[in-house]
Amino acid sequence: MAFNTIGIISRPRREDLVGVVPALLDWLEKRGIKTLCDAETASCLSTPRPVRTRRQLAEESQLLLVLGGDGTLLAAAREAAPLGVPILPINLGSLGFLTSFTREELYPALADTLAERHSISERVLLHAELLRNGAAVETHLALNDAVINKGVLARMIDLELSIDGDFVCRYRADGLIVATPTGSTAYSLSAGGPIVHPGVGAFLITPICPHMLSDRPLVVQDSSPIQISFPGNSDSVFLTLDGQTGIKLQPGDVIRLTKAAPRLKLIQPPGKTYFEILRSKLKWGET
Repeated sequence: MAFNTIGIISRPRREDLVGVVPALLDWLEKRGIKTLCDAETASCLSTPRPVRTRRQLAEESQLLLVLGGDGTLLAAAREAAPLGVPILPINLGSLGFLTSFTREELYPALADTLAERHSISERVLLHAELLRNGAAVETHLALNDAVINKGVLARMIDLELSIDGDFVCRYRADGLIVATPTGSTAYSLSAGGPIVHPGVGAFLITPICPHMLSDRPLVVQDSSPIQISFPGNSDSVFLTLDGQTGIKLQPGDVIRLTKAAPRLKLIQPPGKTYFEILRSKLKWGET
């Protein structure tokens, strides 16, 4: 696929972008590539440029170039995946499990991508529905995870889990994480969940600080609908998607999670395996 129009999405930290974006736009435009910018990208330029929303960038571009960390990529993924637009992620953050290209690899990665020497990893997303009184009142996509957790109050919440329509168990915990394999290295990992290769067709269900020590993380096939409800009178309970979208829940609400139809197309470094990225990010084998 020829990439004639590239949309650039950046993290909102101007000091990181000033040294990158002007030269990048010049490099692309010298090669006949039309470039579109979001507000964060345009803010570091001396010459004003038209600004697009991130949704408009996904609609008008053949490739999205993300400059930032995993948070920037997560926001871009929810716009790009439904339209089938691939993302080339460049890490300007700190850890960056998903933004696996370094800043130094920016131009080699672009050259390989434009010459169609790139590889694409397709990532599963969660489709989250909030049901209230039997009707869907909110629907969202999430690349990493959907989390139900308490607000400022210290007491635990009661949650009921069903899979494929079958009751599984009732948790008393600080919350519950449902993660994709991509999200297995995010919040779920911090809560004691396993790392799952992104090619595995599975979802992870990880309780947060459960009351019962026998409540352990669970891995289920991603074709199984997951349903979570909290029948008690707990207040200040939230559903959070990718750590970026928060919805306050009401007693009796039901969260239904399924595999989303679209997948994210994520451009990967050639010759760099998933396990090599894990070793680098998690410092495996270092003393």
